[in-house]
Amino acid sequence: MENKTALSAGVMLNAYPDSMGGTLADIVALLGRGEMKGAFDAFYILPSIFNTDLDRGFSVIDYNLNECYAGQADLDALRKLGIDLKFDLILNHASVLSPQFQDLLKNGENSRYKDFFINWNKFWEGHGQMTQEGYIQPDAELIRDMFFRKPGLPILMVRMPDGSEVPYWNTFYQEVRYRKVDASELVESLGIQYQAASRIVDLVNAALERGEKPAAMDFGEFQAHKAAVVDHLESRRSYLGQMDLNVASPLVWEFYDETLHKLADYGAKIIRLDAFAYAPKTPGAKNFLNEPDTWQMLQRVGGIAEKYGLSILPEIHASYGEKTHEKLCEAGCMTYDFFLPGLILDAFEHKNFEYLVRWIDDIQQKGMRVVNMLGCHDGIPLLDLKGLLPEERILAMVETLKGRGGLVKDLHGAKNMYYQVNCTYYSALGASDQKMLMARALQLFMPGKPQVWYLDLFAGKNDLEAVRRGGGAGHKEINRTNLSLEEAVEKLEQPVVRRQLELLRLRNSCPAFGWDAKLTVESPAPAQLTLRWEKEGHTAALTMDLAAERFAIEVGENGKTEVVFQEG
Repeated sequence: MENKTALSAGVMLNAYPDSMGGTLADIVALLGRGEMKGAFDAFYILPSIFNTDLDRGFSVIDYNLNECYAGQADLDALRKLGIDLKFDLILNHASVLSPQFQDLLKNGENSRYKDFFINWNKFWEGHGQMTQEGYIQPDAELIRDMFFRKPGLPILMVRMPDGSEVPYWNTFYQEVRYRKVDASELVESLGIQYQAASRIVDLVNAALERGEKPAAMDFGEFQAHKAAVVDHLESRRSYLGQMDLNVASPLVWEFYDETLHKLADYGAKIIRLDAFAYAPKTPGAKNFLNEPDTWQMLQRVGGIAEKYGLSILPEIHASYGEKTHEKLCEAGCMTYDFFLPGLILDAFEHKNFEYLVRWIDDIQQKGMRVVNMLGCHDGIPLLDLKGLLPEERILAMVETLKGRGGLVKDLHGAKNMYYQVNCTYYSALGASDQKMLMARALQLFMPGKPQVWYLDLFAGKNDLEAVRRGGGAGHKEINRTNLSLEEAVEKLEQPVVRRQLELLRLRNSCPAFGWDAKLTVESPAPAQLTLRWEKEGHTAALTMDLAAERFAIEVGENGKTEVVFQEG
């Protein structure tokens, strides 16, 4: 698959639709201000812009616009500002509240969508033993190497209209909720006498408050009614979560096609493929980046995307040593440069560009097209650096970021299996304005399309209060602070914000940059680096000295140059 779609290498904003002001209209107003004009030519709007329920957008009910945040007029206004759009397509799963899953709950085996999701027992038929709980326990040798995101088997038991329980594949979040009952309900539905029903209601609702499952409740003197009441509770249960899609179903591919068409109509140019590596599944395969299934799926999705003028950007975290990023590029895709955030931090801490220069050489020699970043809606990647940075330097970075207020996310709960650090990039840099400008300049002179997290632009610090409010999953909120429109406008007056915007405008307006431009790298000393871009007589050069903490940018045309930016 070749990515033939023309795509600018200009700067892309990244934010939720409610990150700055509460609605997309507020962000449009902010981008229309004189201070912001020319800074961005694209905008990655995170998926809470759609009709979603969980995970701040990554559990999609449907891809209609979320009326609380955005309308088509807002998207049209962005296009009038010359801003292309990037959206998510979540390939692996959909919300339990999706129309497809709700139809399955309502109609069971008669549902048009009975094969839209993965019936666990059908998938594993002939490859395991049926348990008393009603699901197949796969043969040990078939799941020994499988990669699951949570303890136990990835199953949600779903009650069908006929009362049967059917297990469905559920890689990510799940929650089963039971509604409280009242006495009249038990009288009408089960014929229980009113006084007995009242007492049963008291004990049942108290047990639900404690989080007990119906079958485990102690009915005491009303044990004779337990089976009927438990069945009644189970028949009224509801779900939250994300159910895996069955990519073997033609209906799923119709859904992908319809969704990509809709996103193109919204004005999208880039589609980020979220959780794509979990989608293809085969008994005995590892359940993550299965080969060749994953590459065949990307080829097929890419063909649909190309039909609608879209570029695809698969999202995956894997160690450098696995070379997954190279395989994506070889398959004709762009890929994320998840290595850059950590490499810049490492260079700053050690005052040494060695590993960053190695990575630049790698990108150039292998012709990789990347989207790079400093911060994003998730944490600062660490897993990706394995095989590129020495292990002791990665661990030292973890300790440094923890000392600056960062929160370490271990890999699926396994200690010392680091995955990422949740931290704003400004806080990761020790809240240094100078280092923030240096990091931004480096990002903009790196190969690829730069993506800018809104909170980095506004020099946001770690939001520990948001972490506390977020509870168990609150660690991610450290870097997702919503700003009012007034706060964002006020921050535009800060020197570190104004200077970043100058850098962004330079990157977008200077003709020396582009996918087909030439980059020359010079590092005369470990702490010194020059990145020089050339295209059709135009030049742009960044010279940086980590020891002195200073840098300068020089642009030119036809041999005549001038310094346009200098710090330190």
